[in-house]
Amino acid sequence: MSSPLRNGDTPSPAVGRRHFHSTVSEKKIRRLNNLILLLRFAAFCFSLAAAIFMATNSSRSPGSPSWLHLHPFRLVFAANAIVAVYSFFAMGFSIWEILKGATLFPEPLQLWFDFAHDQVFAYLLLAAEAAGTVEARGLKGAHTCSSESAFCVQAYVSVALGFPGFAFLALAALVSGFRVACYVITGSRFQP
Repeated sequence: MSSPLRNGDTPSPAVGRRHFHSTVSEKKIRRLNNLILLLRFAAFCFSLAAAIFMATNSSRSPGSPSWLHLHPFRLVFAANAIVAVYSFFAMGFSIWEILKGATLFPEPLQLWFDFAHDQVFAYLLLAAEAAGTVEARGLKGAHTCSSESAFCVQAYVSVALGFPGFAFLALAALVSGFRVACYVITGSRFQP
């Protein structure tokens, strides 16, 4: 503990530096949390749109394909719906952290929870979209789809919307991995 300053004394440079570093660190943490929130919001929007497009995709004519009869399309729907729900709750965690300045769970648990779930759901979404792409190409090769077929166009759109959802979730996993690495190395979410 330092003695109080007297008239004409100059403050120690270390005192000002500590305050400056903590302010900079808080701003960096806030920016990083805002970035994670933005990435999860984008993943939520794309995944929800992809799930809605696939869920509403049905052909009106009898004997025509339906997304319910095609396993990869059911996987695309399920994966996008799961990621949309996860992203919704993860956005809530991020908003809590931004507003309160603390994590909902104990900090190490929250950081590992975010990192692990971002990775798992990103891989799930990538696998589903890859399977949906193969199925959509198979429909086109089997001449089930014509260029004007609303069923096929809607299936293509659903699969295409899932890929940006994966990309944003993968970026969120990268940023949350950075937070975990900083925590492991320095004991803080962001290196001061």
